[in-house]
Amino acid sequence: MEYEIIHQNLFYYEKPVVQSFNTLRLKPRADECQRLMSYQNDVHPLPLRKEHVDVWGNNIETIFIAEPHSELAIKSTSLVSVQRSPFIQGLTYSTEMKDIFQSDTFAKQYVMFLGNTAYTTLNVSQIQEALREIGPVDDPISFSLRTMAYLHETIVYTPGSTNVQTTAAEAFAMRQGVCQDITHVMLSILRSQSIPSRYVSGYLYVEENSSFVGDVASHAWVEVMVPGIGWVGLDPTNNVEVLMNHVRIGSARDYSDVSPVEGVYQGGNQTLEVHVQVIALDSTERGQ
Repeated sequence: MEYEIIHQNLFYYEKPVVQSFNTLRLKPRADECQRLMSYQNDVHPLPLRKEHVDVWGNNIETIFIAEPHSELAIKSTSLVSVQRSPFIQGLTYSTEMKDIFQSDTFAKQYVMFLGNTAYTTLNVSQIQEALREIGPVDDPISFSLRTMAYLHETIVYTPGSTNVQTTAAEAFAMRQGVCQDITHVMLSILRSQSIPSRYVSGYLYVEENSSFVGDVASHAWVEVMVPGIGWVGLDPTNNVEVLMNHVRIGSARDYSDVSPVEGVYQGGNQTLEVHVQVIALDSTERGQ
């Protein structure tokens, strides 16, 4: 499946900004299931730019604008091809997988995705409450699927109910949030059971008459390390395995590692508008 993705961030400043410095994480990743065919990022006013790949393997752009400006417009346009097949639902947890999962080598290799952060920490009583409903870790695959289903039923997707500072504990207590919050809660539960898992930032294509939610801006989901297999995506907001409708930008420990745009500036208050379009293309459209 091929998609054109247009992501616009429009910053309006209360008074002219003397200068600004921003870190952008808007360029989709390329991997065995996703091909980045083109990417363009237009910024006004024109900035000084630098690109690099961070410690997590994500594409990073840094921009610096030295001239005074009252507005900042960032528009990224990507063309991405996605090809994923159903995988985890029919996977059998083998003796070999169990041996890997219980080994010290496995724990050491993925230690960065086993510890919780300020965003992904539930308190002890919240973890215990969740485990009473989810059940024991008979195997990490079925446990991850049950956790995804439990959170889909427990936390109501409610745009505007939280903000980018909301923690997993706060969202769990309110029983509502957006994809970022539900993802953080799932990460906390999985990591509490020694299941390596990471936060993924990306986009979601919602077809006409689809029940999917989470396409208003960027989307978020979980990737679980399946012993002996690799990372597998699970979307707790929609209770589905990550397949053809998901476009991956980056992954790390939590939202703070992969936030789309963050920066500093000298000036007054700001307002932000975000507009995201994910457009499915067929071969005819691409050739026009």
